Amino acid sequence: MTFKASDALRFLGALGAAVVLLVLLVWRVTGEKPEAPPRRTGPAVATAPAPMTPPAAPDCGLARGWERAARQNARSLTSLQWAPFRRPETGWQVYVPLIQTAIGTPCAPDTPGFAAAFAAWQGDQRIFPNGVMSPEAFQHLKGQAQEKRAFVRLSSRGVCPSPPSEARLTAGRPREGYAGKHVELRPGAFAAYRAMVDAAKAEVPEIARDPRNLTIFSAYRSPAYDAARCARDGNCNGIVRARCSPHRTGLAMDLYVGQAPGYGPDSSADANRLHMTRTPTYRWLVANAHRFGFVNYPFEPWHWEWTGETP
Repeated sequence: MTFKASDALRFLGALGAAVVLLVLLVWRVTGEKPEAPPRRTGPAVATAPAPMTPPAAPDCGLARGWERAARQNARSLTSLQWAPFRRPETGWQVYVPLIQTAIGTPCAPDTPGFAAAFAAWQGDQRIFPNGVMSPEAFQHLKGQAQEKRAFVRLSSRGVCPSPPSEARLTAGRPREGYAGKHVELRPGAFAAYRAMVDAAKAEVPEIARDPRNLTIFSAYRSPAYDAARCARDGNCNGIVRARCSPHRTGLAMDLYVGQAPGYGPDSSADANRLHMTRTPTYRWLVANAHRFGFVNYPFEPWHWEWTGETP
């Protein structure tokens, strides 16, 4: 059997028509047009990704099912009788910023949103997730905070670190010491401190407005100095004075974060500590100091330690 040229042309024409019909059918079904090949207009240019929209703040009152826990937290917030740092305290308002940061919520402690976030944190810690702040739950949180302090890890093994050579310490600038006080730290600690202060003042104008904020009122203290002060105050190894103090390491510093009327910047009175934890300076530190290697002793809002070197 032989094919004529006209037959071949008719066959190719029919095949082409079938292909066209198939393409039209696919386009009709998918609603998409075949992509045109890219045009070559020169070397590819990298483009920045579109800015991300920040997540909306949670509606702290709409966490259904956590209303009862919220009511319990609201009551204990100002009435809980406990001694988380061996000294009797009433309520847990002082520790609210610390807890909020640890459980990852901005919600107020008397809201269902806070209770829900606390319950999620409890679940992660293998604690019964009832959303209620309790002394037992706080012990877990306190333990995590204290474990970040190298000085505490050493102390738990009965080790009191030797002080560094004072020749290795760096003196602060006059404006870095509270009221112009002379302060000394290890060079690395000072570098991290200065970076942290610059960031805090740039990010929170309210911090920058008061020149006292984040100035240092106590830094390196020699063991002899601490021993003399301990004997003078008659409170060695208590809550306020320690025979082996972190300040001997040249890595610890007491920062001005505010003070209540009638109290000094280092007063451990509950009213003063509560006032401090409500200042923008302290709240910024709790949320951001880790970026620069600093950790807090939770009982003292003013006490921060740099973790960039071994004590």
